Amino acid sequence: MTLSPPRAALPPADQAHRSATLLVGCAATLLVLMNYSAPATTLPQTAAGLGAGPTGQVWILNGIALGLAATLLTAGTLADDHGRKRVFLIGSAALAAASVVCAAAGGTLVFVLARIVQGGASAAMLSASLGMIAHAFPPGAPRVRATAAWGAMIGAGLTAGPPLSAVLAQWGSWRLVYWVLGGVAALLTLAGVLRLRESRAETPRRMDVPGVLALGLGLTALLTALTQGRAGWASVSVVALFAAAAVLLAAFVAIEARSRAPMLDLSLFRRPPFLASIGGALVTGLAVIGPLTYLATIVQVAHGFAPLEAAGMTAIWTSVSAVSSIVAGRTRLPGRAQLAAGLAVGAAGDLGLLGTASHWSWGRASAALVLIGIGSGLANAALARLSVESVPAGRAAMGSGANNTARYIGGSVGVAVAAAVVGAARTAAAGTDVMFVAAAVVAALGAVLALALRDRTAGG
Repeated sequence: MTLSPPRAALPPADQAHRSATLLVGCAATLLVLMNYSAPATTLPQTAAGLGAGPTGQVWILNGIALGLAATLLTAGTLADDHGRKRVFLIGSAALAAASVVCAAAGGTLVFVLARIVQGGASAAMLSASLGMIAHAFPPGAPRVRATAAWGAMIGAGLTAGPPLSAVLAQWGSWRLVYWVLGGVAALLTLAGVLRLRESRAETPRRMDVPGVLALGLGLTALLTALTQGRAGWASVSVVALFAAAAVLLAAFVAIEARSRAPMLDLSLFRRPPFLASIGGALVTGLAVIGPLTYLATIVQVAHGFAPLEAAGMTAIWTSVSAVSSIVAGRTRLPGRAQLAAGLAVGAAGDLGLLGTASHWSWGRASAALVLIGIGSGLANAALARLSVESVPAGRAAMGSGANNTARYIGGSVGVAVAAAVVGAARTAAAGTDVMFVAAAVVAALGAVLALALRDRTAGG
């Protein structure tokens, strides 16, 4: 095995390049997740300002998730083949422009369309930033620490977005946060132009247009069905959307299986590390992001929490996650063992939240949220690392795109399932307990599967 030289032995120009790539990449991820979570605490004000009804409010929250999930894999492939810096800059500039539209929107439709564009722009930034970091840092300890820092920004962004939005809304208007985030995106674009280096795969491939269309339309239909389903799962439009999603995603698999230059090489699913990366991200979305996102709504309804109180509760989980991810980058655990440990700790935290809808205790809930935060941080660091190490050299952005696609699909499905379970139960308290038991079971199964994959292969 070839060891990378110590940091001090690198030429100053290479040291500066690595530092700049890591700083810009982490700042981009922080910005994307802050923007993603910003509407959580200002939904009533935003809905009132836009004249949005119940369905419009759901789209205000979920529009960006649709844009993200539908374009992440495509953005990662484009970054690898046509330039990671180029795709990153297009994304950051588009995020700045779409943020301005959000801030100035006069109606729900314009705002939601701008949020969908923000999702696509965010997908470009997330995929390209992790791809650039993987290219700049060699395999081994330097890359483990760098990808752990990138993973920590997921928790940090989710922590900072809601309170920032709430504070700016109190100072001025719910629109102010989009002006601020748009300005930061513009500055980040300038920093990228000045400090980033271009990189791409050594053997770029042609655009897989049929695959791009089938995947994008299929995921759009799936996420739209999940969003619209909250108003009635048996409606004709929702059933038709689910059917369309199934047909289009099956077509995507068929297209990729026959393509000479597929956007997603299906043979990767025979690799245990890639399966762990995709499966772990999906489980994280289902068992952590979905239930914890919906818990913020539950405590406001069941216990009369103010929006800022709900954001503070969520911040316990997300802030611990950010710290845990940084610490995880210093451990020597193999990637899949670390992922399994994170999911197992998260499962224990889910069980610790049983009863919170009927009898709230800050002490007990905080302890459970700390456990979930520790588990999330371990999992996020492991997933960032596995997503780039489980794919061929030069395909790191595609690996990042596939991993994050699974994460956001899992989160969207998790929120939809949580809402359905709680709504169908005899009482909200009973439904909440069922939700957390189910989340714990899913997380535990994910941990077992990650260990099983590890046992079948050498290393972690």
